[in-house]
Amino acid sequence: MTATFAANHARTIPVTAERTAPMSLLLGVIRLAMGWTFLWPFLDKTFGLGHETASADAWVNGGSPTSGFLGHATKGPFSDMYQGFAGQAWADWLFMLGLLGIGAALILGVAVRAAAAAGALLLVLMWTAVLPPDNNIFLDDHLIYAMVLGVLALAGAGRTLGFGKIWEKLPIVKKHAVLR
Repeated sequence: MTATFAANHARTIPVTAERTAPMSLLLGVIRLAMGWTFLWPFLDKTFGLGHETASADAWVNGGSPTSGFLGHATKGPFSDMYQGFAGQAWADWLFMLGLLGIGAALILGVAVRAAAAAGALLLVLMWTAVLPPDNNIFLDDHLIYAMVLGVLALAGAGRTLGFGKIWEKLPIVKKHAVLR
């Protein structure tokens, strides 16, 4: 019965350019929004733009981008581990390079698969830092964003409103699909 339903459904709702163009556009806009979700904290923590990070606490002024959250906001079974990472130079660099790389790749529409995988990993790690979440027994925005990144990676969302089509033609990207 399922195969019959799928066959009938496929005949009644054909996939056409008319139907896929709005979806591609929507995925491109979501990809840009997710890219900004990573790039903004990088900029704010680096330069202390005053949204979450004061100028005096900026990374360029000697502040630590990981000391606040990891040092004071963690809770749950992994809090001791994360508090041990807080303010460590390697953690600051890894976190900031992750934010910059993920954000830039998503905004440009290049290496979306790799950026989505790295972004999902970062988000899941951030989720584990505050277990259990405040508003739900296990689900919060970190996990939802991680799933959105998975959809963007699987949908090839870098091709619309990004440089994904050009990127995918590069010989190294053709040879290594993970770079798409």
